[in-house]
Amino acid sequence: MKIISENQIKDLGITPATCVDWAKESFSIKNKAQLPAKISVHPQGNDFFTSMPCLLPQEFSRFGIKVVHRIVGGIPALGSDILLYDSNTGELLALLGGDWITAMRTGAVATLAIQTLKATDATTYSFIGLGNTARATMLCLLDSKKNTHHTVQLLKYKDQADSFIERFGAYPNVTFSIIDNIENLISNSDVIISCITDASTLICPKNDLFKEGCLVVPIHTRGFQNCDLFFDKVYGDDTDHVKGFRYFSQFKQYAELEDVLSGRTAGRENDHERILSYNIGLGLHDILFASKIYDSLSAQSPEIKIEREVSKFWI
Repeated sequence: MKIISENQIKDLGITPATCVDWAKESFSIKNKAQLPAKISVHPQGNDFFTSMPCLLPQEFSRFGIKVVHRIVGGIPALGSDILLYDSNTGELLALLGGDWITAMRTGAVATLAIQTLKATDATTYSFIGLGNTARATMLCLLDSKKNTHHTVQLLKYKDQADSFIERFGAYPNVTFSIIDNIENLISNSDVIISCITDASTLICPKNDLFKEGCLVVPIHTRGFQNCDLFFDKVYGDDTDHVKGFRYFSQFKQYAELEDVLSGRTAGRENDHERILSYNIGLGLHDILFASKIYDSLSAQSPEIKIEREVSKFWI
């Protein structure tokens, strides 16, 4: 079994634009993969451990499972590990650090949803929650559309907005502003990206502040349940992951993002539609990323030999 660390993965220099390409590829193979719904347990409060398995299509010969956890006060707030197997032999190929993969595939999928579903005249992007997921999404947006200028509003929280702006100071295709009030931010947004991991109340209960043509991408699903009831269209990564939502049966129109990417279903049909895109995150993305990274790093990664029983009867 190979051990592939976070630093090894970072040192590969995988570009955010490549991550967006991988996210798109993962959706293209979704119907050939086996993707059970994730399973979560809750040790206390809103803390969780979630298991996310995926069997890639036969040509990959890979099965993997990611375990992601969120524990209040943990650093990082979300932590994860990935086990990757040869699905033909059952051999455990690698244990990979999952934090970089989780952040970048999440940002890549959000970016893909934004670029697929935003209004044609959308210019103003707003971020709520400015942690690693928001940074990954911003990286993917800027790197995959280098010739497009992005006007970005950041909801003020402690000193995180200033730190966020500093992180992207070298990027010529973005201009930032800091907004103190959530209502002002929502009402002036074409695309709203929420990266907060927990919300006990609605982010913006005033429905009339969501302007025509807006796109809302609540990456961790929290805080926009009012939009479920009046937005024109709702899209999800995977139906099994959203069908348990309280208002799922009341969505005006629902489809999976993959159906839009493949052309089987219409996406945005005009610039007046309000659209909600739930990017829950799929084990499919994690395991495809992990498989590609394993192929690049396996030869130079440390190995742990696991002693296995070789006799049919060993008890």
